[in-house]
Amino acid sequence: MSDDTQRCDDPSRRGAPVTPERAPQASIPPPIEPRGFFTGVKIRPIVIGAVVDYVATHLLILLYLIVYHAKDSLGEGGVSEEAFEEALKEALSSQEGLLALILIGAFCTALGGYIAGRLAKSDEVKHGALVGALSLIVGLLQAGVAGERSPVPQWYELLGYLLAIPAGALGGLLAQGRPNKPIFPSEKGS
Repeated sequence: MSDDTQRCDDPSRRGAPVTPERAPQASIPPPIEPRGFFTGVKIRPIVIGAVVDYVATHLLILLYLIVYHAKDSLGEGGVSEEAFEEALKEALSSQEGLLALILIGAFCTALGGYIAGRLAKSDEVKHGALVGALSLIVGLLQAGVAGERSPVPQWYELLGYLLAIPAGALGGLLAQGRPNKPIFPSEKGS
């Protein structure tokens, strides 16, 4: 054995060479672990954001249809179901109506992504994008359950599906730039 070989101080193995696995360890940092996409994801903010998206989209589309396409029947005491269906057909048959509906949908998805990002308080863009993904899944399931062909052009459907995740991520990005103040301030001091 050479002179530079270390000897073990353990009495039961006195004089035995020290093997690398028995060598005293210096403080070695733990290995860098890869971070998965779903690490840190909180389900509750995503579900709340998707519900906000769904409800806000339907309410704003209803408001748009009443104000811009069924305003004549509004003065007659209310909007009948026939007038509402006619307003929807009118909106779906015009380029302006389709553009307004896609913008309302994208805005509401961004709003849901913003809410999810603020509630999550970390990984805001990821939570916003997941709101868009969940909204996309809900939309696909809703279209599948309906069983009938959509009255909108295929390019419009495709554009709506393509905008869902980026719109949600944009909402999360907007939430990321905000200070972490509560979304719903308490009424203390009033």
